[in-house]
Amino acid sequence: MGVVKSKLLKQISNSFPNFAKKDLTKTINIILTEMKRALRRGDSVELRGFGRISVKTQKASIRRNPRTMEKVAVPEKKVIRWKQGKDLLKKINNEE
Repeated sequence: MGVVKSKLLKQISNSFPNFAKKDLTKTINIILTEMKRALRRGDSVELRGFGRISVKTQKASIRRNPRTMEKVAVPEKKVIRWKQGKDLLKKINNEE
């Protein structure tokens, strides 16, 4: 199961009870909005120790539909690339 924004907000508000929930909600929304804007501009977003998110342009190509075996033209599009940080990789593999 993935992390849902409401659960993330709940965990942060439990960790920092002296902050108002509406302020934490606003902060999370600002962070996510700025990440989206940076990716839209073509910049990458790096969270130290966690990973890096960037946008790559995938060239147009001719591909094959596996069901019908017919050729399909796929236009150029942008895709999201993810690279995990070393600290996260170590934590996942219990190397700490």
